Amino acid sequence: MEPKTPSITAIHDHTYRIFPNDLNAQGTVFGGLIMAEADRLAHIVAERHSGRICVTASVDSIQFHAPAGHGDNLIFKSSINRAWHTSMEVGVKVMAEERTTMERKHIVTAYLTFVALDDYGRPTGVPPVSPKTAVEKRRFDEADKRRAARISFKKIGKKGSQ
Repeated sequence: MEPKTPSITAIHDHTYRIFPNDLNAQGTVFGGLIMAEADRLAHIVAERHSGRICVTASVDSIQFHAPAGHGDNLIFKSSINRAWHTSMEVGVKVMAEERTTMERKHIVTAYLTFVALDDYGRPTGVPPVSPKTAVEKRRFDEADKRRAARISFKKIGKKGSQ
């Protein structure tokens, strides 16, 4: 399989306007709304990269850094960080953009893992990622560290359940 660069499959500025029905009792956007939108967009990136149907295997982490409120725009950026044999890590960054000043603040970071499926619903191979920029190379290296931590955590969990 031919390697692909992250920029080929990335989503750069998906915009979502926050309306009153998107707010919780604190007047800030529901975290679950952001999580669902992040999963959908990361899924698109994974399918663009693999050329296959993909399923979410795990959400490695989702960190909420700051709130967003009524009338703000959410700006989602999503790109593949790394691919292994059948799985891929996709990163999502969410910015809140104030609608009148257009000032942006970073509000969410998330890392999701997807598995590509063959025509029978079984995991199948995916193309490697070929990072080109310094940022892509950093994300590529960091993804391998997160994967190692996930694998280690799984092993600890299996020992604890015995």
